[in-house]
Amino acid sequence: MKKKPAAKVKRSPANLHKTKSKATKSGHVVKMNIPVKPKPSPMSDPRFAQAVENYQAGLKAMQEHKFDKAKALFQKVMTGGPRELADRAAVHLNTCNQRSARTATTFKTPEEHYDYSVSLMNIGDYVGAREHLEKILKQNARADYAVYGLSVLNCLTGHYEDSLKGLADAIRLNPGNRFQARNDSDFQNLADDPRFTELIYPEPDEAPKDDGRR
Repeated sequence: MKKKPAAKVKRSPANLHKTKSKATKSGHVVKMNIPVKPKPSPMSDPRFAQAVENYQAGLKAMQEHKFDKAKALFQKVMTGGPRELADRAAVHLNTCNQRSARTATTFKTPEEHYDYSVSLMNIGDYVGAREHLEKILKQNARADYAVYGLSVLNCLTGHYEDSLKGLADAIRLNPGNRFQARNDSDFQNLADDPRFTELIYPEPDEAPKDDGRR
């Protein structure tokens, strides 16, 4: 008489996952699920997070042409940051050094400095142009040509309120700037603004007299 084959025990899918078992005295097996600890994120490391913050601040400073500030930040990244970030910072640091050497130009006169600012404006380097115009005004707050240049720059960059205020100041310092503004195509975005028209074509009794002082 042939014996019947032993029936196969079907395992449910729930019992197929790997668990660690522990036998008890009664013979029962207690399954213990061991939680897997997640790997710590690099950003949880304060030094890494600080290096990233310095790196991003350095990039922003470099874009704003604040090269000395950018160099200091990149040097911090190279000192305490991870290797990959430090390597990138080294590349940007080298760029800052090159740009600093290029812009560290000595000017014989303020007017020559102003011409350099205008050249930056003409090639679309508005950040650099603003930086140099502000340097001129720090040395001489009554430099009407620099005030006029900032007014032009503000118009080109969409800061129309500041542009109008600057133009009014430039005309007050030197009425000759009114005539220059009339033929300046850089003010075309303000051409339809009545406030601009009033500045360059004032009523006869409102126009300040040119006393010849600059």
